Amino acid sequence: MSEGPSKALSPSVLEKIEVEALKYPVRRAAVKSALRYAQAEQGWVNDDVVRAVAQVLNLEPIEVFEVATFYDMFYTQPVGRHPIRVCTNVSCLLRGAGGVVDALCKTLAVGVGETSADGRFTILEAECLGACGGAPMMSVGNDYHENLEPEKLESILEQYK
Repeated sequence: MSEGPSKALSPSVLEKIEVEALKYPVRRAAVKSALRYAQAEQGWVNDDVVRAVAQVLNLEPIEVFEVATFYDMFYTQPVGRHPIRVCTNVSCLLRGAGGVVDALCKTLAVGVGETSADGRFTILEAECLGACGGAPMMSVGNDYHENLEPEKLESILEQYK
C-alpha cells in the first residue's frame, strides 16, 4: 500500500502545490513550483519528496526526479543551512570567481560540494546566477553578493548564523 503525500509534504506545502497546479492546463506544469515549496520547507529534495510530488501531480516519480536533477537550484542531497552558490560561468570566472571559490573553501575548511563542520554552509558551483554585471558573485540562500573579493568573504559569512 502506498503512503500518502502528506507523510513527506506538510499540509501547507500540499495546499500551495494545489493552488499552483490550478494555474495551468496540465498539472505537470507545477513540478518546479512544487519542488521549490518542498525544498524551502525541508532544505532539500529527497526520494520521499519526489514520490509525494509525483503522487500529488499524477506523475511518475521519474518525471519529477528529472526536473529535480536538471535544475541546479534543487538540492538532491542534504545541504547546510545556508547554501552558497558561486557563479563559475565565464563572466564570473574572468573576474575572479576561482579565487572566491578557493577562499571560501579555505575559510570553511571544505571542498566544493561539502558542508562546513558546523552545518552552516555548503559550497556549490552554479552555472549562472544571472548577475554578470556584478561578477564575480555568489548567492547565500536567497541573498546575492556581487563584486566579490576574497578579502570580503569572511565579513559576508558572519551575517549568516
